Amino acid sequence: MFKDRLDAAHQLAQALAPYRERNPLVLAIPRGAVPMAKAIAQELGGEFDVVLVRKLRSPYAPEVAVGSVDESGWSYIAPHAASLGADQDYLASEKHEQLLTIQSRRAQYTPIRPPIDPAGRIVIVVDDGLATGATMIAALHGLRHRQPDRLICAVPVAAPDSLERVRPLADEVVCLSAPEDFQAVGQFYRHFDQVEDDEVIALLRG
Repeated sequence: MFKDRLDAAHQLAQALAPYRERNPLVLAIPRGAVPMAKAIAQELGGEFDVVLVRKLRSPYAPEVAVGSVDESGWSYIAPHAASLGADQDYLASEKHEQLLTIQSRRAQYTPIRPPIDPAGRIVIVVDDGLATGATMIAALHGLRHRQPDRLICAVPVAAPDSLERVRPLADEVVCLSAPEDFQAVGQFYRHFDQVEDDEVIALLRG
């Protein structure tokens, strides 16, 4: 159990200590992971930015991911998508909607600069937890094509099957806990408040 996201970030930074002072690029999957990634980057002496991906929502249970899409438009479709009613027409519409959200967030978050280039860098992708792992899959896939020197997935907690799903996409996976009774990310935090766009913008500018 973590007190809050910053407590989880501090513990992750300790686990990532081998990368201290090697100028890692620490990328957050918005929005929950943004304060975590900034804290980790500060502890490791690295740079901080966001990687923009969105989950594709189940048509009948929006909190459940049936896939994900990255900023380039590449999408991952989960094996269970069709069984949850996500047919091709639905997925095309949902992908379009989530890409519009990504474009809007990019305009909000980094309006006067491009994303920091990960090429040749140690890149650490942070999320506050892996439920289905869909957004992490999209993030790692997109970043791999931009040729980082080393690509690391770092999360405080994960569903064990999701952890195994993302493992082949990263050079290293750092996860503090993968409990068999995993149901939702929030159950492992005493305080798990929503992170709003205003906070993300302030962290990126600060």
